[in-house]
Amino acid sequence: MHPKLEQITQDIIERSQSSRDAYLARIDAAKANGPQRGKLACGNLAHAFATCNSGEKEELAHGAKANVAIISAYNDMLSAHEPYKDYPALIKQAVRDAGGVAQFAGGVPAMCDGVTQGQPGMELSLFSRDVIAMSTAIGLSHDMFDAALYLGVCDKIVPGLLIGALSFGHLPAVFVPAGPMPSGLSNKEKVRIRQLYAEGKVGRKELLESESQSYHSPGTCTFYGTANSNQMMVEIMGLHLPGSSFVNPYTSLREELTKAAAQQVLKFTALGDDYRPVGHVINEKAIINAIIGLLATGGSTNHTLHLIAIARAAGVIINWDDFDRLSKVIPLLTKIYPNGAADVNHFQAAGGMGVLIAELLAHGLLHGDILTIGDQHGMSQYSQEPKLSEGKLRWEAGPGHSLDNTVIATVAEPFAAGGGLHVMHGNLGRGVSKISAVAEQHQIVTAPAVVFDDQDDVVAAFKRGELEKDCIVVLRFQGPKANGMPELHKLTPPLGVLQDKGFKVALITDGRMSGASGKVPSAIHMCPECIDGGPLAKVQDGDLIVLNTQTGEVNVQVDAAEFAARIPAANRAKGHHVGMGRELFGAFRANASSAETGASNLFFAD
Repeated sequence: MHPKLEQITQDIIERSQSSRDAYLARIDAAKANGPQRGKLACGNLAHAFATCNSGEKEELAHGAKANVAIISAYNDMLSAHEPYKDYPALIKQAVRDAGGVAQFAGGVPAMCDGVTQGQPGMELSLFSRDVIAMSTAIGLSHDMFDAALYLGVCDKIVPGLLIGALSFGHLPAVFVPAGPMPSGLSNKEKVRIRQLYAEGKVGRKELLESESQSYHSPGTCTFYGTANSNQMMVEIMGLHLPGSSFVNPYTSLREELTKAAAQQVLKFTALGDDYRPVGHVINEKAIINAIIGLLATGGSTNHTLHLIAIARAAGVIINWDDFDRLSKVIPLLTKIYPNGAADVNHFQAAGGMGVLIAELLAHGLLHGDILTIGDQHGMSQYSQEPKLSEGKLRWEAGPGHSLDNTVIATVAEPFAAGGGLHVMHGNLGRGVSKISAVAEQHQIVTAPAVVFDDQDDVVAAFKRGELEKDCIVVLRFQGPKANGMPELHKLTPPLGVLQDKGFKVALITDGRMSGASGKVPSAIHMCPECIDGGPLAKVQDGDLIVLNTQTGEVNVQVDAAEFAARIPAANRAKGHHVGMGRELFGAFRANASSAETGASNLFFAD
């Protein structure tokens, strides 16, 4: 194991000792002697299995068979989640064949950020994570279950499901992916059309045709945004079956993996002799593995929020400095759009997670001794890949090396020496910056500030030609308390156009960027957020700002005494608290924690 990785791990273990011990004591106390449903009164139990067939009623009433909960984020508007429509019946039969019972315990909301991006509904997106966690807990609160299967893929959905699962950490858990859609229009071409549309050079018809060729069928979007970062993260923490993250939907292999996942969770209930509760699977080392995977693949910045909240749900305390320290140790090993031309199907064809995990393990850059839901000890099976042979699922040795070194590199010859995710700090506060997709010549920007309080105003100023100059766009009042911290991906095309014209441009905000954010340098998630009087609220038009994403420094070049004396600006943006359901989330906005502590409304008891 790399000595710096060992030290960071030990620091997190020591920092988390009190909260982790309290969490483990709580979940261990929830373990039952015999089936979990054994604690229910007769009336409770009768309600719980009223719709089961007579055989299942008998088994649940008097038998020791395990009952598996299905928690699903299915809806058929999300392309990534559409395949889940068939999963409950498939899972129930697979569990029945393996000697258990499965019940659909609950559905959770699942919004598509691709639909709400740049729209009012996006202001509910981050908070939907906590709603999903709570909805998961409601589904499991019937206390009928000995294990659970979680069906989810996209953005806030997987983190919400995992936080909810950890609240019931005494139950074994397996996460069941659905897989990416086949490759369509290349991401490079899609971006080109978007920028032409931003410039007014093509119309809505051409833009819609391009987008429809990109997002064209059931399955996850093929770029490496938050959804596919989720799948990587869950697998590298050991909650997916090995090699199952990026197998396309509606294939024979995908169907057999789903059946296998359903049967796998039965092996780990407290009713058997290999008890693996999810609260023990997700420990300090598993969380560190998730960060390592994020850095090695150039994954979504959204996980600088989500992983902190997930870890806290398991009693583990991490912070942005841990990401920063690990980024100096973990090299960038993949080039998947937005930090390369390949999509996730190309990544899978090049060897996928198996090659990536094997490479990290071989160089002491991943914890291999974690508890997983695989059949073999630790992470050893996760360098293998699933295959169908005469209709039977088995795992075989994966490629010994990358099959395309333009997509998956080696530790000896990485795409970059560091993971490309830096903590930003300076007199404008603390934030994060992802530079894995930013060309080196754009990683340092010194330019005057142009200040906005609404992303639509930025787009309008671009269309009027007012941003045709070197500038750093400062977009304020985008934090969780202000308006729910929407992603600001609609700013990527216009800022990309300005950069392509030769202007020095960057974005600084207390909001989020999409998991697909790419070539424009930025400092995001700035804390304290502006609505709390953060220093970004003191910036004025024309203030000279130095953004150095290489060193992690972000400073306004104003006399310190003058800057300290400035009164933070009031939020000028209007209409962000009502309409499209936003009026229902006032309590969420009021009680949201900072971005650096996960931007969460949830209370994690010690």
